[in-house]
Parts: sequence; C-alpha cells; structure tokens
Amino acid sequence: MEQAKQHDLKIRLGDYNTLKVVKAVDFGVYLDGGEAGEILLPTRYVPQGCATGSELEVFLYLDNEERLIATTLHPLVKVGEFACLEVSWVNQYGAFLNWGLMKDLFCPFREQKKKMCQGERHFVHAYLDDSSYRIVASAKIDKFLSKRVPMFKENEPINIIVWQRTPLGWKVVADNQFSGMIYHNEVFQTLHPGMRLKAYVRTVRADGKIDLTLQQDGFQKVGSFAEQLMQYIDDHGGQIPFGDKTDADLIYDTFQVSKKTFKKAVGDLYRRRLITLTDNGIMAIATE
Repeated sequence: MEQAKQHDLKIRLGDYNTLKVVKAVDFGVYLDGGEAGEILLPTRYVPQGCATGSELEVFLYLDNEERLIATTLHPLVKVGEFACLEVSWVNQYGAFLNWGLMKDLFCPFREQKKKMCQGERHFVHAYLDDSSYRIVASAKIDKFLSKRVPMFKENEPINIIVWQRTPLGWKVVADNQFSGMIYHNEVFQTLHPGMRLKAYVRTVRADGKIDLTLQQDGFQKVGSFAEQLMQYIDDHGGQIPFGDKTDADLIYDTFQVSKKTFKKAVGDLYRRRLITLTDNGIMAIATE
C-alpha cells in the first residue's frame, strides 16, 4: 500500500515537497518524486544524519539544464506568491531576478511593465508557465489578483505585502490575492515594496478592493494597548519619558502603535486614575 502511495505522488514545482530519500550517491541523494522520477538533492544541501528512507522537506525547481532539482534552501518567493526582487542580470530574452537560489528567476520581456535593468528592484508574482513548464516571474500584478469581492469583516486582521506607492497611499496585496490600499494618513511607519506585515480591514469596496489600516479601529485597539502601556510603565519603575511632544516615530519604534493610539490609551489610563501626567512624562499612581 505504501509503495502504491509513493507511485501516485505528484510533486509541486516551485513549492515545498516532503520526499523520501531512495539512494545516496557521491554527489548527493536521490529523492522519490513519484511520477516525476528520482530527483537529485546535491550534497551541499543534504542535512547531517540523512539516510535512505529519511523524509526531507525540499523546494523543487529546474536547474540550468531544465532538470528537476531539490534544495533545502528557502527562496524569497514560491509559485503563487508575490515578492520584491532585485534584478541580477539582463539578456536579449528578459531579466533574471535573485530569489535566493543558484538559478535566478526569469522574467520575460512580455511580463515586464517597464524594461527591467540590473540592480533595480521590482514587485513580481511567481507562477508556473503552462507552455514551457518553467517557473517565471511577472510584474503585471493585476492579472494575478482576484476579481471577486472578498468577505472580510471590518477590523479583521489580514496579512499583506506592500506593493507600490501612489498619490493616494500604498497599494498592497492582501491575503495573497486581493488588491488593497493604505491611505497616506494611515501610514505612521516607513513602508517599502515587499514588506510583509499585518493590517486591519477598514472597508471592502464594491469593486472588491480593500481599504486597510495598520492599526485596529475603536475601543478594542485602545483598550488592549492601554493594558500593555500600563504594564510597560510598571516594568520601567512606574515612570516613562513619553508625552504629547514625543515624536511619533519614537512612539512607534517603542510600542508599534501610532501616536493617535498612544494618546487615546494615555487618556484611558488617566480617566481610570491609574496614571498622572508630569512635565517629565507619565507616572503610575501608587495603589494601596
């Protein structure tokens, strides 16, 4: 039965696969790729203690001779994902992007929004080209985004990757499939293409695009941070040098919240008579 299962195994090119070692050779080990046959894992990637019968999680791609090859390295992007990658070199066919593997990721001219040049960084989507069975990149992001209207709720946390700056704010890819926007007045930290972080849904528009914020809205956000701030004050001897005049960047670097959220939390603690405000910052009120 186990042998039959191995025979039916279908590998995922451009993704992580758990495969069994079937034999060792001088230059590495071969893994059982099922219908794809045996796949080489070169010696430099073979983990210590690996033996015939061991199961390894490996990433599969094609080498310079278009043969299936395995690695235990983790590339910067896999098939179906987005990333911001640097152009390593360019030839008459397109650009080659550094994605952290021995062989660079190819982006043909037809998939470039503008001509890519060596040293530039571009936001791309990695996909499997059906006609050539190659992993390729595309900078034409819109065609890989979902056209359906997502069913997210207001304030719902969501993973995003920053795409590009616009006059309105920062375009992002939300949940690896939807177009999103963080407006400039919601940005209180340095953003750059390729940055991955958590955001919160402000609204889902009729066209399916999502307006996002980097901070939760409403009482839940302020209430939860107020408790964190109180704990921070207690942990620092009952007094901290923060107040209305403190720079917003310093507040974010320390607490990972906007100055607006910080001030609301301070107000909440003040109304509850847990703190007092001084010329030197914030002081906890001693309780009996």
